Amino acid sequence: MSHAAVQTHLPQEQGLAIPFSTIRPHLQVRTVQENKKKILFVTSELTDLVKTGGLGDVSAALPRALREFHDVRVLLPGYRQVLESGQTIRVVGTLPGHAALPPCRIGRIDLDDGLIVYVLLSPELYDRDGTPYGDEHGQDWPDNHIRFARLGLAAAHVAAGSACISWRPDLLHAHDWPAALAPAYLRWRGIATPSVFTIHNLAYQGLLSPQCCPELDIPRGACRMEGMEFHGKLSFLKAGIAYADRITTVSATYAREITTEAFGCGLEGFLRAKAERGLLSGIRNGIDESWHPESDPHLLQGFSASDWHGKAVHAEYVRHHFDLEASAGPLFVVVSRLVRQKGLDLTHDVAGTIVRAGGQLAVIGRGEPVEEERMRGLAGRFPGRIGVRVGFEETLARRMFAGSDFLLMPSRYEPCGLSQMYAQRFGSLPIAHRTGGLADSIEDGVTGFLFERPCVESYREAVERALKVFALPSLFHAMRRSAMTVPCYWRQTVHPYLHLYRQLLESRHEQA
Repeated sequence: MSHAAVQTHLPQEQGLAIPFSTIRPHLQVRTVQENKKKILFVTSELTDLVKTGGLGDVSAALPRALREFHDVRVLLPGYRQVLESGQTIRVVGTLPGHAALPPCRIGRIDLDDGLIVYVLLSPELYDRDGTPYGDEHGQDWPDNHIRFARLGLAAAHVAAGSACISWRPDLLHAHDWPAALAPAYLRWRGIATPSVFTIHNLAYQGLLSPQCCPELDIPRGACRMEGMEFHGKLSFLKAGIAYADRITTVSATYAREITTEAFGCGLEGFLRAKAERGLLSGIRNGIDESWHPESDPHLLQGFSASDWHGKAVHAEYVRHHFDLEASAGPLFVVVSRLVRQKGLDLTHDVAGTIVRAGGQLAVIGRGEPVEEERMRGLAGRFPGRIGVRVGFEETLARRMFAGSDFLLMPSRYEPCGLSQMYAQRFGSLPIAHRTGGLADSIEDGVTGFLFERPCVESYREAVERALKVFALPSLFHAMRRSAMTVPCYWRQTVHPYLHLYRQLLESRHEQA
């Protein structure tokens, strides 16, 4: 197995069996301006090193957008993918074991652009085949409660200044259920560092049995309704909501939706109480600067709103790659996890409308076996008109956005969504259900098409509207140009986070 270089600079660790490779000079600690605060991001994914979905993209892009204003660093588990990333990892800290949480070391990776990532080095917890959350068969790891409690407690140690590293954050920002115990451990241990908890998808809560409390050193008082109790179980996600100083989610519409029974996943009352106290807000995600149609290195040829030739080049590439016939008709794409949430069954039922109108469809993604098979079945029914690739490849996905005319995104719910913004930047008009971040980022009839109800009839009506616009080139290109100018980069959307951080830090300063 080829691992990243792991370098030890702690005298007490010199005798441990650690894989070594070429030693690099010790990097100097960067100085920061006095007005910059230290922010620790706690996450289970970072696209540079390991990714399963949009959380990895946000965890990589948002810290970079914030670094102009603050000293932002990331804490991440040391999965096998991280160890095998080719990055040099220097051991800079140690953590003791506690309850059933094993001791571990803290490594540091300095990425090429200067982003600093702290990595939890615990081979028994993280150095495994599979994904960050489960094995190669899609089954969750049975010790996930220990794996991600270790992450949360490590974050609390770093915040307390007891992790043996020379950097201590002024504020902690935890992301989604795997990091949700970070704010909880801060509160349980009386650590004054303010915290923000961001919900990326309320449907994934990290449930465990109350019998696990001794393993994680969860105090008895936390096992109540005002803590992390959830219908006889305990919820990591609810712990983050209960104990963070502020809760955010990834779009304004989704922040409202999750306080309702339809979208609240059983936590709507708890969230509604937070919202009424002004503790819950929605801040829409952005995308990173690499999504630029004129300069994206993944593309075969750049293009712009005044020169569409590059889109034609990519349309031809997509048709060839998906075994589609040559066509002058509209090209629709799906770039998505293949799960029920994403409305693939609805796309299955409107595919005939697209084909009968002279359109074609290319689908890429992986997910639930039933949805993968549903998509394969479509390709079998419409050879040369519909093509499907089960799996994911970044370069192919970007070229699909670049070559397509329309992106299909009929999600039943969508906290924010990034694909619609990727599509817009690349001149592909999204057709989406009016929910969550889709409602916040798409202007119906201007930068895409929205439909009101997650049903076939409403979806088909939106597809038919899109087909009519495609038949009117001047209107179609005007919509494309509008879509490509939507303000969606992180640098354009990051300021609400800066305001929130300032509020929390000033409040904590006043209380001190």
